[in-house]
Amino acid sequence: MITEREYKKRRELLAKKFINNSIGVIFSSQHVTRSHDTHHPFRQDSNFYYLSGFKEDNAALVFLKSKEETKTVLFIQKKDKTLELWTGERLGAKEAKKRFLVDEIYLSDDFDKKFKEFLKDKKNIYYEFESKKSAAKKVLKMAKNFKIKHDIVPLVQRMRLIKSAAEIELIKESIEITAKAHHRAMKIDKKGKYEYQLQAEIEHEFKVNAAYSDAYTSIVACGNNANTLHYIKNDKPLVKGELILIDAGCEHNYYASDITRTIPVNGKYSEPQKELYNLVLNTQLSIIGMIKPFVKRSHLQKSAEKLLTKGMIELGILKGDYKKLIKEQKHKKYYPHGIGHWMGIDVHDPAPYKDAKQREIALQKGMVLTIEPGLYIDKNDKSVPKKYRGIGIRIEDDILITKDGCENLSRSIAKTVEEIEELSFKF
Repeated sequence: MITEREYKKRRELLAKKFINNSIGVIFSSQHVTRSHDTHHPFRQDSNFYYLSGFKEDNAALVFLKSKEETKTVLFIQKKDKTLELWTGERLGAKEAKKRFLVDEIYLSDDFDKKFKEFLKDKKNIYYEFESKKSAAKKVLKMAKNFKIKHDIVPLVQRMRLIKSAAEIELIKESIEITAKAHHRAMKIDKKGKYEYQLQAEIEHEFKVNAAYSDAYTSIVACGNNANTLHYIKNDKPLVKGELILIDAGCEHNYYASDITRTIPVNGKYSEPQKELYNLVLNTQLSIIGMIKPFVKRSHLQKSAEKLLTKGMIELGILKGDYKKLIKEQKHKKYYPHGIGHWMGIDVHDPAPYKDAKQREIALQKGMVLTIEPGLYIDKNDKSVPKKYRGIGIRIEDDILITKDGCENLSRSIAKTVEEIEELSFKF
């Protein structure tokens, strides 16, 4: 778990980025209405959680920086027995003072009054520029006379690029649960079942292992459905002889996992399926082998495109010189997405890919990203040999950059044809 000292260190690091005579503020999430008077489950704002570890709504962190000192102030909800009866116990100011390593704690009811006081001797303000939170909009009005304004969000997101040892352990825990879910999906009898039933088996494994929720809506795509990259309807039958693309990961203690495996419905790959699958797998293994500090994602992307294009030429899916095909982007028809993305508190961690000068950020020790090559061949694509039509394959793992190379954090999840067939229920 992440300690209060680590959260304090993050706040101090953020405040160091502020100009003197500044005030900074970041708010918690708000409850989101589902319909009428019911709400979606509350999930804390990722940046606010990264800086505080606090899971309640109606809260704010304020940073006060002068030339002489820096102070951190936390605003939280007051105790309210009536509301707590309906929505659950609140921490309250008394307990918050024992827990949080901040300089001052006030009640959220006093935010407007105190914030106006804080503004008086400040010349710069840092806040959430694009936020839709009502509290953030209110701050914008209060700070309308400030000539110098800064967006606090990119500063926090840049910090989130490098994961601490505690964060890495939490990601590993999330992946461990997700591994059980993918193996469950491989092992069960799929005869006569639907995609949503397999989704239920996966998400059952998340819940019984104490995962807060899925990290994103699970994709369970059988056959040609896999060629819709963000397919989430999950309402079609599992057809014998087809493949199922399963892109599913849980969120555990606010940290995500993101894993994709493509498995046979009846437990055994056909020869065409195996040919395509091994092309994607060998590409992924090659790319993972290239990962180390100072390598750029663009290099990994170009390498994946080159390997997949050469493989598609060998299989008769594409025809011509691979360099010309890539230049003309012919491969994009079958591999339209990127090689991977940052991952952490959010499954698509919003940490930057470029620095302030718009230069690509190279890989560094402590970063976590996904590696997910794929091939998607529509069932109606008559330019492709018939045996490959209607097959969609993606293989995705979560990779930690280490001092000298990388570690595949999800390596325990069956991935080769032989491993998956060994685990799978056959009929």
